[in-house]
Amino acid sequence: MINRALIRTKVVQIVYSYLIDGDKSIDTAEKELFASLEKSYELYHLLLLIPVEVTHLQRLRIDNARSKFMATAEERTPNTRMIDNRFVAQLEENKTFSKYIEERPLVWNDDTNSLLDRILSSEIYAQYLEAEDSYENDRTFWKNIYRRLIFSDENLGEILESQSLYWNDDMPIISTFVLKTVKRFEESAGNEQELLPMFKDEDDRIFARTLFRRALLDSNDNKKLIEQFTRNWEIERIAFMDIVIMIVALAEITSFPSIPLQVSFNEYIEIAKSYSTSKSGNFINGVLEAITSLLKKEGRLEK
Repeated sequence: MINRALIRTKVVQIVYSYLIDGDKSIDTAEKELFASLEKSYELYHLLLLIPVEVTHLQRLRIDNARSKFMATAEERTPNTRMIDNRFVAQLEENKTFSKYIEERPLVWNDDTNSLLDRILSSEIYAQYLEAEDSYENDRTFWKNIYRRLIFSDENLGEILESQSLYWNDDMPIISTFVLKTVKRFEESAGNEQELLPMFKDEDDRIFARTLFRRALLDSNDNKKLIEQFTRNWEIERIAFMDIVIMIVALAEITSFPSIPLQVSFNEYIEIAKSYSTSKSGNFINGVLEAITSLLKKEGRLEK
């Protein structure tokens, strides 16, 4: 689930913190890197928990309304389509998901109340009530709720940031994994439905550790290379984040010859767009191209 784009971003963040702080050991910083990746995987599960929590809340509301002394006819015989949703029932019973949730205190507290209100007043819900009663429509309903109500909610970022500093930045990537997971659910899989693993394979875990350590261990040498090709600039005036991004990019370029240069360039240019200045992408691209040309000429790079 945690792809290399997210790994690169996390490495840049932790390398930046390490170089700014200066008091941590590499081992301590590496633990922080993997803790941040663990938090990304936690966010994946927290977002998957939303349908379960919202369904529980709707069931509680219906039960409370039914038990009123002067309950209306509508309250006595409510529409239970939402609380009978088969996709949600399958997700809640999923062995992998329930085990993960049991081991961690993941809760939404009162945040689901306003979401449930918006769901019940939405066109998505109205259309769902009119649609054929099927597993496919149950699953599609929540896929639409995620896309059009949850992931577009401007307040969600603040809610997540209040729980973890990592999560707001993770949302663009993790939200795509949540939608991918919902799309993959099949009724026939029952409680054995596979969720996305934290790492696709051991190679990605190794990639994270190697990229991080090489970025730090080679940081002084790579900084000198950067300074060599930015002589017309005062190094102090270059955004420090730009320097960090190039240090990590060079660590990848020199440590992973199987990754095409242009792939590495594009990945770090994208990171610069999110974490540095508007001009950083072109600047970083130009410096990296100059450095890699030199490394090829000197036989230090085979790409």
